[in-house]
Amino acid sequence: MADDNKVVAETRTKFGKGAARKLRAAGKIPAVMFGRGTEPQHLALPAHQIGLIIRKSNAVLELEIDGKQSLALVKDVQKDPVLRIIEHLDLIVVIKGEKVTVDIPVHIEGESAPGSVVNRDATTLSIEAEATHIPENLVVSIEGLEVGTQILAKDVQLPSGSNLLSDPDLLVVAIAEPEETEEEAEAAAEAEAAAPAAE
Repeated sequence: MADDNKVVAETRTKFGKGAARKLRAAGKIPAVMFGRGTEPQHLALPAHQIGLIIRKSNAVLELEIDGKQSLALVKDVQKDPVLRIIEHLDLIVVIKGEKVTVDIPVHIEGESAPGSVVNRDATTLSIEAEATHIPENLVVSIEGLEVGTQILAKDVQLPSGSNLLSDPDLLVVAIAEPEETEEEAEAAAEAEAAAPAAE
């Protein structure tokens, strides 16, 4: 795991909207860590560092809480809809080697055959992966693919040690013919109407 994900967390003792506002004003984010049959832990995390880490989906934090080390998966990020600032995090306790269920973004690379369009049906796939080896994305190459080609979830290459949880026959990408625009359809109809009738 990257050292960037090492975060020093403080235990929170004050709760409520007023306490959360003061915390955010001090450059910190309120968070709650659940899991492993333990009582939820209320934490304060450094806002700037967390903002950088969670740019990647399914980030795992290496937390230091009162001198003790814990691993936690970022499960939910609540943001202010207008200001886009992080208001709260939900974290799940994980253990190295343990597998977790995560939704991973699908990243498309390359260009399909000339004269074709790419229809993207699934933007994420659900997989089971080791908590400390969660891929940032799943890469699907469409380089040179012809019209009619379909890529299903079972065709997507997963990192070693990961298992697909989405339906294997889920359509991820389909290569199709471009749809005729309204203007093109009208132009074709007008050309047909203007053409002299066959004898």
